[in-house]
Amino acid sequence: MSWSKLKQQLESFLCPALNGRVEYRAPGYRYLPDKSGICYISVDKKNVLNMSDKTSSIRWYQTELEVKNDPDIQIPINNDDIEAVRKDTKGPVPEDRLKVMARNRKTTEYAKELLSAQASLSKSNFIVVANKFLTTSVEESIESNEILLNILALVDRRVGKKRILNMSEKMKLKHPAVQYFYELRRNTL
Repeated sequence: MSWSKLKQQLESFLCPALNGRVEYRAPGYRYLPDKSGICYISVDKKNVLNMSDKTSSIRWYQTELEVKNDPDIQIPINNDDIEAVRKDTKGPVPEDRLKVMARNRKTTEYAKELLSAQASLSKSNFIVVANKFLTTSVEESIESNEILLNILALVDRRVGKKRILNMSEKMKLKHPAVQYFYELRRNTL
């Protein structure tokens, strides 16, 4: 499918409040065929999601330690996480220490997922992911670990007000780019 046709289909799925505000761009250079993987998603004529630009308004993590030390990331833990740590320690450990260990374990898992999602996005071809989005359901796209699929689903008109409002807890564990588009969509309700 040609880029113009694909772009037209993607923009036909935009929610009415974001129509004209969100634009998809995937420039292909005639003499640089390896550049086809660069994608831009712009909001109000500003490039918001631009993988090659370090001055992007969205934070891209380079190491697991950056994710762990980011004060904006709040990882919720539950009793099952604490019990799993208690079983692994096989000894008397104070309750407050168990909570810290469980939070650290979940943060490490989250950091690994976040970094692998970023790596797959930077290597991916925007056109391939966009075609995948058009052939899968919105639910699968939202539940996916791919950043770009999450973003395309969040700005989709098929995702209603109730679903957007109910996924606030789930969005706390997503990449900052996904969180940005979630907030953008929530502000249009």
